[in-house]
Amino acid sequence: MSEIPEKASGGVVWQSSPPGSIYDYIRVASFSIGPDGLVEQWSRRAVDLFGVTAEEARGKDPVEAFMPADLRERGHRRVREILDGKEWTGLVPFRIPGEDRPHGIAEMYVMPSETQTGERAALCIVVDVRALRRIETDLAASQAIFGQSPFGFLLFGTDLTVKRANRRFATVFGGSADDHRGRTVHDYLNLPEADRMTAALRSVLETGESVTDFEIVGAAPGSRDRRHWSINLYRVHSGSGRPIGVAGLGIDVTRRHNAAREAASARRNLALLNEAGARIGNSLDLEATARELLDVAVPGFCDLASVDLYQGLLTGDEAPPGRWGSSHDVGYGAGSAELRRVAFASAVSDTPRRTEDSHGPAGGCCGPEPIEVGAAHRYPFNSPCAGALRTGRLRTVPGLDGELVQTTLVVPMVAHDTVVGLVQFSRAKGSESFGERDRALAVELAARAAVCIDNARLYRREHERALILQRSLLPPGDPEAAGLDIACRYLPGTAATEVGGDWFDVIELPGHRTALVIGDVMGRGLRAAVAMGELRTAVRTLAQLDLEPAEVLSHLDEIARGLGAPIGAQQSRGHKSRGPELSEVYLATCVYAVYDPVTRRCTFANAGHLPPVLVEPGEEALLLDVPPGMPLGVGGEPFEEVEVELPEGALLALYTDGLVESRDHPLDEGLSAFRRALTDPARPLEDVCDRVLTSLETGHGEDDIALLMARIQGLPSEAVGDWRLPREPRSVGRARELARTQLKAWDLEPLVDTVELLVSELVTNALRYGEGEIRLRLLRDRTLVCEVWDAGLVQPRRRRAKDTDEGGRGLQLVGLLSSSWGSRRTPRGKTVWFELALPDGEGAAEPTVEQLLSMF
Repeated sequence: MSEIPEKASGGVVWQSSPPGSIYDYIRVASFSIGPDGLVEQWSRRAVDLFGVTAEEARGKDPVEAFMPADLRERGHRRVREILDGKEWTGLVPFRIPGEDRPHGIAEMYVMPSETQTGERAALCIVVDVRALRRIETDLAASQAIFGQSPFGFLLFGTDLTVKRANRRFATVFGGSADDHRGRTVHDYLNLPEADRMTAALRSVLETGESVTDFEIVGAAPGSRDRRHWSINLYRVHSGSGRPIGVAGLGIDVTRRHNAAREAASARRNLALLNEAGARIGNSLDLEATARELLDVAVPGFCDLASVDLYQGLLTGDEAPPGRWGSSHDVGYGAGSAELRRVAFASAVSDTPRRTEDSHGPAGGCCGPEPIEVGAAHRYPFNSPCAGALRTGRLRTVPGLDGELVQTTLVVPMVAHDTVVGLVQFSRAKGSESFGERDRALAVELAARAAVCIDNARLYRREHERALILQRSLLPPGDPEAAGLDIACRYLPGTAATEVGGDWFDVIELPGHRTALVIGDVMGRGLRAAVAMGELRTAVRTLAQLDLEPAEVLSHLDEIARGLGAPIGAQQSRGHKSRGPELSEVYLATCVYAVYDPVTRRCTFANAGHLPPVLVEPGEEALLLDVPPGMPLGVGGEPFEEVEVELPEGALLALYTDGLVESRDHPLDEGLSAFRRALTDPARPLEDVCDRVLTSLETGHGEDDIALLMARIQGLPSEAVGDWRLPREPRSVGRARELARTQLKAWDLEPLVDTVELLVSELVTNALRYGEGEIRLRLLRDRTLVCEVWDAGLVQPRRRRAKDTDEGGRGLQLVGLLSSSWGSRRTPRGKTVWFELALPDGEGAAEPTVEQLLSMF
């Protein structure tokens, strides 16, 4: 209903009361009493209060009609007094006519009046006491809630100005509660927050939908501290339901906000530590570990970060990382040993280049010059970075005005009380500042990365030592052998894996025979490389004894079982062993093959290794059926031999499991792929090796790879002289004649005299000390080899003859005139042999006169 003022006569302004006025709550009823004491007028609200219509009330005695019987006498007396001109106010019990019990209590105000004829009458105003008590209670409760509330309370009118504020609000924002009347939210908040609050107030006023936990940020007058308030807004209505404003209840939640922020920061830090534990140090690589640290820190912890490591640590220097140099190395103007920037990360798209006096990891809190990744540098002596390296303690460096970086944490990377490098964490301006929790997290992240980096350093050192040892034990250059074209490849495990115990060898044996060896010590690291070296040395030693392949493996098995040191051997003194000492077991696999170029036959023995592969001309590659036997070090099982005749031009391949086995495919697939890669054996042997390594999915880096390939090229018949001599004295002369004739046919006249002399000595010894038929064989290849065979089992022994002895100087003469000599057992006796260099080769020096005379 519109409220339009209307002017009546006399200038009095009449205005209709808007809905929701106080009278709507009180609901005042009225009636009048005439001079006769009977009801004359009865208002509509009296109808509502007493439940009696005007027709029923008019003309009745109000005392008789509405008051209980026991109060009627007093009621009549009061009416008479009122009609005599007295006013009266009091509480009057009333009942509804027709009911015996009291209905309620009314507060009544009775005032005298006069009729038109001048007779005395009365006007009665009645209010239900229950309504008054409710109003009083509501007012008291409202005052208690509004005035005594510990929370700020505001009542905004429909024009969004403050109509009322409580004492708590005035305490925070100053002045008394009344001083805030008429103000708006713009008087308390900055413009963005005030606009947000105004929009919320208007929305609540228009829609009637309440707003809860509406958070605003501001500062109290005279304070620079940012406060957080949670505001609850709801629309306020009059008794008739008309909106009269918006009530706002404000709660200071700064502590709650800070606690939530701290909790979120703690959760974030724990998540970062958990992620750091999972991601840092997986590669055992120094640079990769530094990058993993920054992957965790940026952008989860900071906006920019960098890692510097000591140069000596990266180059494998044995000096402890982080130790300052001597006085000539670190002097005035220097701040630390040389470092190298190994990693940098930024979550800021426009990361600036460093300028003079710039700060942060992209800039330099510790120097004016830019530091690129991979660059070596030193920090100035008085810089925070140098100070952090000297003391091993974190430094906090604030950014400069006009720069991107707000704060930088300079954290030394300390592992086992040793500084290995430096990490810098920076946050850009606009980001949250570093707190104590952040500093502790920065130290923890740097420490974890430092331990991983130190472990990577130690691993790299051991890996390099094992690699050096392993390479030093492999055959140098391209091995050569009579009757064989040999090519080999060796790929050690990468820096990400430990060095294994793979090895191969090509050993020249007497009679232009060759031993081909390949093996693999189970396990990894320096210990496996050392075990491999011991086994390789043992193989070469046993090979010089010219034992059969199965016998060589049997001796190796015994040696492998004796390699491990007792576990209890390193127990400190004073500690008793709890039981018998156990030995560390070294297991290894090995293939030992002996090839004879004269017969083109090869004898194999296998100790748990992968079978050799043979490719005959025009045929597919096949796996030789060589009984695998047990690995070396197991013991208790004999080894079997297999002799195979190899055709001219055939290809023989020995290899380790790293070539054919990986985690990506099973062994059978790798063997099949290896055999397919050997389908063109006629190509140059070096090309075949390259093809094998490039075509197979070896997964190199997971294990060492060793490959030994040999193409069969037997000695031609014209390069072999073979004769059998009867057991009689004239065979000595016959042997000299046969040797002289053969040497001349080979155009080796310069060797005739020496060979005749030495052949005479060996055949004479065979007649004197040997048994059975005598066999003489000359072999020409890269050297000249002479062999004398007999059926005797007694091995010749070189000794020094006495001055009075007439004999015993033959073997001394053989050893002095030949490049090498020796003897070996055969299935039917023994063979004594000597070797001479060809005339165009680098032969042994001629014996001096003193050497010759020393034998007599």
